[in-house]
Amino acid sequence: MNLTISGHHLEVTPALRTYVEGKLDRITRHFDQVVDVKVLLSIENQTEKERRQKAECNIHVKGNDMFAESAHEDMYAAVDDLVDKLDRQVVKHKDRLQNHHHESPKRLM
Repeated sequence: MNLTISGHHLEVTPALRTYVEGKLDRITRHFDQVVDVKVLLSIENQTEKERRQKAECNIHVKGNDMFAESAHEDMYAAVDDLVDKLDRQVVKHKDRLQNHHHESPKRLM
């Protein structure tokens, strides 16, 4: 898995980097065919303080590309919300890939 973490109007500290990496491990636990992950952390110049810190992520998995974004007043909370959204998308994608339609034993004869 290729992981790219970049910041816009923000310096990505080692603590923030390890936090994001630790949270993204949850996605690879559910679906191991993740090819590429790009995370963009940014601070917007807005007058309202609640939605200033923004986290965006593009994930390229086998067969699909996924995108999610989250904004919050705290960067760590924005990352938490972002990973929750991505986790739901990955689990939904995994369920689509699995074939749940099994043949009944009566039909096999």
